[in-house]
Amino acid sequence: MPGRYINPFTDFGFKKIFGTEENKDLLIDFLESLLPEKGKIKTLNFLRTENLGNTPEDRKAIFDLYCENDKGEKYIVELQKARQLYFKDRSLYYATFPLQEQAITGDWNFKLNAVYTIALMDFTFDDTHPSQYIHDVQLIEKNTGKVFNEKLRFIYIEMPKFEKQEKELKNHLDKWLYVLKNLTKLDQMPTKVKERVFSKLFRTAEIAGYSPKEREAYIQSEKYARDWKNVLETTLLEGMEKGIERGMEKGIEKGIEKTKENVVLNAIQKGFDDEIIAELTGFSKSEIAKIRKKLNA
Repeated sequence: MPGRYINPFTDFGFKKIFGTEENKDLLIDFLESLLPEKGKIKTLNFLRTENLGNTPEDRKAIFDLYCENDKGEKYIVELQKARQLYFKDRSLYYATFPLQEQAITGDWNFKLNAVYTIALMDFTFDDTHPSQYIHDVQLIEKNTGKVFNEKLRFIYIEMPKFEKQEKELKNHLDKWLYVLKNLTKLDQMPTKVKERVFSKLFRTAEIAGYSPKEREAYIQSEKYARDWKNVLETTLLEGMEKGIERGMEKGIEKGIEKTKENVVLNAIQKGFDDEIIAELTGFSKSEIAKIRKKLNA
């Protein structure tokens, strides 16, 4: 049985807290805490979460939340429940859509509004410091370390690394991350976060206030998130194990390529369709179709 409050790391929980018109102020407050130097967000409008590329060959880009502020700046806010192959490449690819859609027909001087990608991750990177849980990434000039262009920015938050306790919370962002990570374990709002915005969040997240239909939708969303993470992690692990075995026999480079293919093979055998496999692995649908043929040969 679920606890008192919903799990924000489910599709239902994430959208309930951040993705509705009535709770838009929660999303604004969270974004302002992540980007305090950008100042206040006067207005925020939800945009279509499905963007299409310029040609039929372009893959479809699906965002969890896609918003625009009063300055025309765009925010992609995503919840990532489990590690994926090429996750950094995927987030870079998705960020190109809000950039490209700013093109104006006719005379245009190429001036762009900023695009921010925020990824709340329920997993960790393999190549980062154990104590660093926020990564603020921009284009920089390598020799000087100065920002080369401010228009593209990525903020990755590795939630498993955030280990602060209530007494250690020092700023507003700390409070947000503490609440998001511990919400399902709490039975009441902690004293340290007793502010208007969090009072609203806790009211929104209280399962007892939901209709039977909403409660059932949440339970199914939580089950799906748990099963999805388990299956994906098993699939990745099995693929890695097979790739390593073959890598020892045929050489590291070939082994790495085989690892990638094995992840797709395992996903096919688990019953995932091509669109989901493409999203998880970064493979194109044509590449997946070739692997399916090998499997059926």
